[in-house]
Amino acid sequence: MTLMRYYCSLNTRRSPEYFLSNLNTTLASLRRQLPANGYATARTLFNGESVWGLALCRGYLSAPDCLGCFDFAVDQLKVCGIASGAQAIYSDCNLRYENGDFYDDSTSNYPSVVICSNETSRQPIDFQKAAQGLLLDLQIAAPRTTNFYAASNRKVDVFDNETVYAIAQCNLNVSQRVCLQCLKIASRSLYDCFPTTSGRAVAMSCFMRYDTTPFFGQNGTADITSLLWDDSSKMRYVIMMVVGGVSFFLLTLAFFVWYHRWKKRDRGQQVSMKGTVNYKYKHLQLATNNFSDENIIGKGGFGEVFKGVFDDKKVVAVKKLKVGYAGAKAGFENEILLVSNIHHRNLLGLLGWSSKGSDLLLVLEYMSNGSLDRFLWGEKRGTLNWGRRYDIILGIARGLAHLHKEFHVRIVHRDIKSSNILLDDDLQPKIADFGLARFQHDDESHVITKFAGTLGYTAPEYVLYGTLSDKVDTFSFGIVILEVISGRKCTYQNFDGPSTDCLLEYAWKLYESKNLIKLIDQTLDINQEEEKHMMKIIEIALLCTQSPVTKRPSMSEVVSMLPNDLSLEERQLTKPNFTDHSRRIYIGCS
Repeated sequence: MTLMRYYCSLNTRRSPEYFLSNLNTTLASLRRQLPANGYATARTLFNGESVWGLALCRGYLSAPDCLGCFDFAVDQLKVCGIASGAQAIYSDCNLRYENGDFYDDSTSNYPSVVICSNETSRQPIDFQKAAQGLLLDLQIAAPRTTNFYAASNRKVDVFDNETVYAIAQCNLNVSQRVCLQCLKIASRSLYDCFPTTSGRAVAMSCFMRYDTTPFFGQNGTADITSLLWDDSSKMRYVIMMVVGGVSFFLLTLAFFVWYHRWKKRDRGQQVSMKGTVNYKYKHLQLATNNFSDENIIGKGGFGEVFKGVFDDKKVVAVKKLKVGYAGAKAGFENEILLVSNIHHRNLLGLLGWSSKGSDLLLVLEYMSNGSLDRFLWGEKRGTLNWGRRYDIILGIARGLAHLHKEFHVRIVHRDIKSSNILLDDDLQPKIADFGLARFQHDDESHVITKFAGTLGYTAPEYVLYGTLSDKVDTFSFGIVILEVISGRKCTYQNFDGPSTDCLLEYAWKLYESKNLIKLIDQTLDINQEEEKHMMKIIEIALLCTQSPVTKRPSMSEVVSMLPNDLSLEERQLTKPNFTDHSRRIYIGCS
């Protein structure tokens, strides 16, 4: 086991006891996870001392060997003491921990570390050609595997027994594109080793190795040929295979489409490939009583929402976008694209759509209880007990976590607010209004874009600088928690008589003065245990609104935090990014 890289941070923690306790917890969590697939991440945060960890074993290691390498690395890093971070990279495994989130570091342009042997191949030219070709193939193949790992071998010469063995592997927390970029850097670095018989290269998020001596089992190699084809090669092959039958296929398809449309011509709806329904405009007109004012159940910046009832008594919500709005069509197409592919109990479902001239309509699930804000400061204020409110908070968190991490692409909603949270018959929340939502690639920590959202709920870095990430939704979620607990809108200011403090600033001052009980909605009748629980949830809300952005948890982390028994004293929060009163609009007060 060869040491490739090693360091201890120069910084130490101010609470050594808590830091070491959290470090041990993180390391134990990593060790429990490793046997499953040789990769693990973990984070522990108590008493303000956060410890993030990542461990990775090479794909050819058995579970016992993987744990053995991990234990060895842990033992070696003990010399770092209470340093705030440390890393050890061996030829068989990696281990790193820090007091902050370092996972995004994997996308940085980190120089590779290379170790070459002193022994030269007996066939230098042929060896270099074979090894270089193998590394190039592995560089392409590994990012296309499910575990970002590929191993193979290649004969140096058909008349000689010399063979080169090689592997390529990336951390699982990076995207396919980042993996490929990293392996390109590592493989180029290994070219400097040729024609020596072995070499190892490690970059920030990947590892490559070649050797003339087998370093993995005989069954450790795989046929990577199918992974090497690019899209154009695959397309040419497909064309060659189907050219003989394409005419018949097209004729059959044309007949099917014609017959399907003929069968459906008198029906009021037509099912699309995405499972949504293309409603006829006249049927939505009838269902909403010609979009009458009596049927309006909601209004927003994009248009109005009407209650619709079909002949079969099915009740729906029909969202009619304002045609005068410049981005209406783009928002319409965006919402269809996003919502038709999303299915989660805490996200509002799209049933269908209609488009006639300038009229753009979405047909959505009907939520009988309307929006959350009606229950907090509207006509139904005081009807939600703490149990209901907590379930709503947890449901919103689960919906956002699905958008950010569990869907096939990260989706940032951009407009999380109480009026966009709808409640079903059982008062379970569903996140609505995806007109402003946008995609974010997994390898992007953030994007810079024009502001779109609702002032008061939006994170300051997005309003001021256009920096958009999933942590913008996290900030908005924290504001909604404060609204749910206080029963007050985020822009409310008269908490203790005339004041210039909005909800977030008021909550922070109460936190500093250890008087958070004053934030609780006075319409709530709670017991001591519920009061204690609410204090913990307020802490999570403040955690979500922290500055800088990196201090905020991801929504998947929030989902894990909410049911757990957290203590207010066990977490050190940082102050939200308040600005002066002349710029108060940017921190949540309008």
